[in-house]
Amino acid sequence: MIFRLATMACALVLAAPALAQTPADSARAGRKEARAVRVTGASPVLDGRLDDAAWALAPVLSDFVQKQPKEGAEPTERTEVRFVYDAEALYVGARMHKNDPRSIQAPVSRRDDGNQAEHLWISLDTYLDRRTAYSFGVTAAGTRIDWYHPTDDENDTDASFDPVWTARVARDSLGWTAEMRIPFSQLRFTAGSVQRWGLNLDRWNPATKEDVFWVPIPSQERAWASRFGDLVGIEGVRPSRRVELMPYVAAGGTFHAAPGAGNPFDDGSSLEARVGGDLKMGLGPALTLEATVNPDFGQVEADPAEVNLSAFETFFAERRPFFIEGRQLLAGRGPEYFYSRRIGAAPSGDAAGDFVDFPGTSTILGAGKLTGRLRGGTSMGVLAAVTGREHARTFTTGSGEFQRVAIAPTTAFGVARVQRQFGKAQSTAGVSFTGVGRALDSESSLAELLHRQAFAGGADWNLRFKGGEYSLNGYLGFSYVAGDSAALLGTQLSSARYFARPDADHVRLDPLRTALAGWTGSLGVARNSGRHWLFNASLSATSPGFEVNDAGAQGTADDVFGFARVRYRETQPGPYLRSYSMSLSTENLWNFGAVRNFSALRTDTRLTFKNYWETLLTGWVDLRSQSDDLTRGGPLMGTGQAWVTIVDVFNNSASSTRLRGRIYYGESELGERTYRLLSSYSMRPSPRWRFSMTPNYLRSTNPRQYVTTRPGGGDATFGRRYVFSTIDRSTFTTQLRLTYSFTPDLSLEGYAEPFAASGRYHDFGELPAARSRELRRYGTVDTLEDGTLRVTEGTSAFTIAPRDFNVRSFRSNAVLRWEWRPGSTLFAVWQQDRFAREREGSIVGPGDLLETLNTAGDNILALKVTYWLPLR
Repeated sequence: MIFRLATMACALVLAAPALAQTPADSARAGRKEARAVRVTGASPVLDGRLDDAAWALAPVLSDFVQKQPKEGAEPTERTEVRFVYDAEALYVGARMHKNDPRSIQAPVSRRDDGNQAEHLWISLDTYLDRRTAYSFGVTAAGTRIDWYHPTDDENDTDASFDPVWTARVARDSLGWTAEMRIPFSQLRFTAGSVQRWGLNLDRWNPATKEDVFWVPIPSQERAWASRFGDLVGIEGVRPSRRVELMPYVAAGGTFHAAPGAGNPFDDGSSLEARVGGDLKMGLGPALTLEATVNPDFGQVEADPAEVNLSAFETFFAERRPFFIEGRQLLAGRGPEYFYSRRIGAAPSGDAAGDFVDFPGTSTILGAGKLTGRLRGGTSMGVLAAVTGREHARTFTTGSGEFQRVAIAPTTAFGVARVQRQFGKAQSTAGVSFTGVGRALDSESSLAELLHRQAFAGGADWNLRFKGGEYSLNGYLGFSYVAGDSAALLGTQLSSARYFARPDADHVRLDPLRTALAGWTGSLGVARNSGRHWLFNASLSATSPGFEVNDAGAQGTADDVFGFARVRYRETQPGPYLRSYSMSLSTENLWNFGAVRNFSALRTDTRLTFKNYWETLLTGWVDLRSQSDDLTRGGPLMGTGQAWVTIVDVFNNSASSTRLRGRIYYGESELGERTYRLLSSYSMRPSPRWRFSMTPNYLRSTNPRQYVTTRPGGGDATFGRRYVFSTIDRSTFTTQLRLTYSFTPDLSLEGYAEPFAASGRYHDFGELPAARSRELRRYGTVDTLEDGTLRVTEGTSAFTIAPRDFNVRSFRSNAVLRWEWRPGSTLFAVWQQDRFAREREGSIVGPGDLLETLNTAGDNILALKVTYWLPLR
């Protein structure tokens, strides 16, 4: 049934062109126009000064309007912008008048970090689809900023857009000036002898908090490109079929502090060097093909430290440039069909020995992407990648035997998405598909662990009405995995679904199953814009068999989730507040057996004061429910009523000194208690220095921490004993950053994260009966000499392995970044990764953060140089 529904939905999306109306053909009445003039003589020489003859020929654009602090008012300082172009590029010249040029706020930062500096940026809707836009800006210090707007939303930006372009600035007695050169080869637009692009401009002054736009979006509306004016006058320019090469050379070494006596695989260090390159080529005016040979997919910044005591996987953010750039064209609404960190992830197999050489990542043999936007509002993205077969080496001391064990098969990944925009309100509909294939031998142990094939995909839509004020959105998707029965048994028993739950009558465990299919769907309605009242509501469902973790990211299945929220806001400044909003929401979660797993009521209040300080107040109440995952495959277990309150206070994000304080406190009727103190401090002692620290302290008591499952239970728990304990946890971590910017293109950045955490288990007990929210506590628990716990219950006794822990970690990076020529970058990196674990369970404090520096760990040095080579 689900496959028929998905096919129908996909057919509807593919039929969307028949319904589409080209936005450029819609009425342009009331839109502003700016004109670009073709250069007849010499093109401007970029030095930040508007003294080239070409600028005198261009009309001046100066009719800006305040959005902040006085919406609709005239700017307090004049801004003048001109546009000229030649056969190769669009040039932007701007003068920002200042009443007091000494007040210009211009700290030096690296690329895309310009919020604390006065800046000017332009936004171009080059496809004139009234939905997407490319933005280019420069600060008064010369820092370039650029991003992409994937939707018609001013605040929805994608900073992975990194074109090759140039900008220069200068200061004088009138204020500051800027020149930008944006090559047409870095833009995508449809072919035509006459171009008409959507245009908007913004000038931001952090010192006075004045934000002026050429076309300001009213604060009560959510929009962006659909409200743009037009840039006209560009003629005789054709889209570039660009071809760019990006060769690189990289070298590095890893130095281990404690390789281990007798370890034949580690003499304390390892060195490597590699050469490779990327190819970027335009296919027609709209598509870009990216391919890579011997790719370098290393990430410069490490993932944050954590201690995960749940049964669910932690999903970290992508940091590798190849997968970040253009990712918005591969992502749709709904399930995360594609989680790029699956590609090149650590091998899933296992290897045992006295010493094991186990690779931390899978080798990516090659990868390629095809992305772009076609005429008429269709966008597409296709990605393919292949990872190689991986082996671990083992050594057994007694026999002196070396072995080579397969731990990952050769794996092919495929991802594709097509999205269509249609109608006057820029509605969208899209189709996504992912596939994974693994070369698994039927006799291999890996076949018992991994799926041989996995497919997933579906359709999604966002139908907009009244210019986007209202929307009807949703999605419909499917999944299919196949492989050895042992691999499918693991899928059925995984934390996402727990098919072996003894009291669940809507799922069935089949140990002979060799394939599993599932579906998911959602329907939602929202009011996105309005003077005061906004709302959104949705209902979604994910069948028990839905599984996308081969290529995507999924926490749970077997869910029906309902959400509703109503919000009241005031965007007009009053006597004390610049704006405020209050919302009330409810969320409820059931499984397909009609058991309510979670239910909550929540309220949020946001206050923005006249001085731009903000306060967020949050409170919610969790109602009593029945959890189907606390026992990790066992029967239902009751959860108690709980409440949480959060207070968050912070100053303006554009201030040279940033402050934030956050307090989280919660309790439950079962004795759970959590409090978290978080603060952040950021300062600029001089225009080139920037320092920040974010200390975070957590204390919690959880009286329902799962420990283990044992045989020997009574009929009330289906013959099993589900053991829990109270755990007292503490976590103290601080993120430290120190940056010195020599120039906007050369910076030295330091990052350090000392991390300490502890957990102490006590008051052990077990679930007395299914659906109970209480525990039967054990009477006698003795600690043996090795830390093992011996539990005595009447005439029976059993042991529990030691659980208490103290973890200390220190991760740091020092990165020198130098864009030594446009598009070409040098990276010099020093990383540290220190870690220690002990059986203590003692509460951590500031002293433990200092102790992290004394733990053993690895030092990694790396150097990488890239060279951007435009061929046409």
